[in-house]
Amino acid sequence: MTEHSWKQAFSAYLHPRVLGMSFLGFSAGLPFLLVFSTLSAWLRDTGVTLSVIGFFSWVGITYSIKVIWAPVVDSLSIPFLSRLLGKRRGWMLLAQVGISAGLMTLAELDPLTQIELIAGVAVFIAFCSATQDIVIDAYRIEAIKPEYQAAMAAMYVFGYRVALLVAGAGAFYIADFIGWNAAYSAMALFMFIGISTTLLIREPEHKKDTKTAELEQSIEASLGIQGTQGPFQKFSTWFSNAVITPFADFFMRNGKLGIWILCLIALYKMSDITMGVMANPFYLDLGFSKKEIADISKIFGFFMTIFGATLGGILVIRYGLMRPLLLGAILVASTNLLFVLLATSEPNLKLLALVISADNLSGGIATSVFIAYLSSLTNSAYTATQYALFSSLMTLPAKLLGGMSGLIVDGFGYPTFFLYASFTGLPAIFLVIYLMRLLQQEETPSPNN
Repeated sequence: MTEHSWKQAFSAYLHPRVLGMSFLGFSAGLPFLLVFSTLSAWLRDTGVTLSVIGFFSWVGITYSIKVIWAPVVDSLSIPFLSRLLGKRRGWMLLAQVGISAGLMTLAELDPLTQIELIAGVAVFIAFCSATQDIVIDAYRIEAIKPEYQAAMAAMYVFGYRVALLVAGAGAFYIADFIGWNAAYSAMALFMFIGISTTLLIREPEHKKDTKTAELEQSIEASLGIQGTQGPFQKFSTWFSNAVITPFADFFMRNGKLGIWILCLIALYKMSDITMGVMANPFYLDLGFSKKEIADISKIFGFFMTIFGATLGGILVIRYGLMRPLLLGAILVASTNLLFVLLATSEPNLKLLALVISADNLSGGIATSVFIAYLSSLTNSAYTATQYALFSSLMTLPAKLLGGMSGLIVDGFGYPTFFLYASFTGLPAIFLVIYLMRLLQQEETPSPNN
């Protein structure tokens, strides 16, 4: 990615579509905590064991396998909705309505007597939310020129974090004064922000260049299905173009770097996601009240996250992708070590604020930079499918490890768990350095040339 001036880096945030991206970021972020850490806090507050809460983190695996149905979202239209709104907006609206209905259902359940049903509804919400993510990610990449992607990513993070504030602090406040069921009912109503945005935005342009069309024809020919007729042949052609070609395209464009890029994607968020599973139960077990957690973790930490996300977007426009990517990986792994200090100290609100501020600042930088990096890897002809592959791979290994987090805390305590979570970030640091060296070697002219 080309480096730009500081003026260009800051002015990118004034673009109308960049500003509007915050509302879709809000819609994407709202359901995430409600089936993740906020749900963990609700379960813990009603007496559910840490081991069961840890297993509930596997609900998030739904986000990690969305690549399975992303080709359907990327290539097929929804009857009536797609004709009325367009392919991207039609899928977006359907997913948002499903999320709202799921949250309203969850609000009617009791964790002590209906834990299995809560798990089922949480999976449904996660499925709808993951589907919404597929479409929003495709819209974000297709709606604007590549040079604005870092700013789009930062505004997406801004909206996403506002949603986390609502689904975190907002849910905690409502739960503290009224109850958890009322909190989830309120969250269902907040989804209408996303629904309204979907109805107001314009459908993006979905392009397929000549090289991509030639690649599709080449793969069809190699599979012996080019120009064939009949239902099975038509399905085979669709499967080739929607599923096989996007993956072939990625490796053709990246060559030998492709495998290392996929490894980095799988490991970059490992430390952050693994730690996040036990964050709210950790604060509660330290003796902090729900209001104190909301005040510091969700409000004070929120501004640090926004600052970090904005700074990350500026750094990407100013310096390109790889150096800010390395900075984000180092910061996330390092700040998780501060939770070890918090776990071994007496409960102190100032120390809690310091640790959470550092964690949110580093998380904001890493997230906006990483979104911009993933966006740069996609082909506009297969935006939804390829980005879904990347984002699924980004979370799946961490989610699988996160499911064991409750067992680690029960067996070894919080200090050991946070130390373990920090060390899971080291492979990502080494991979970024390795990729930077490989890219430098490819860009360096040969002496013979």
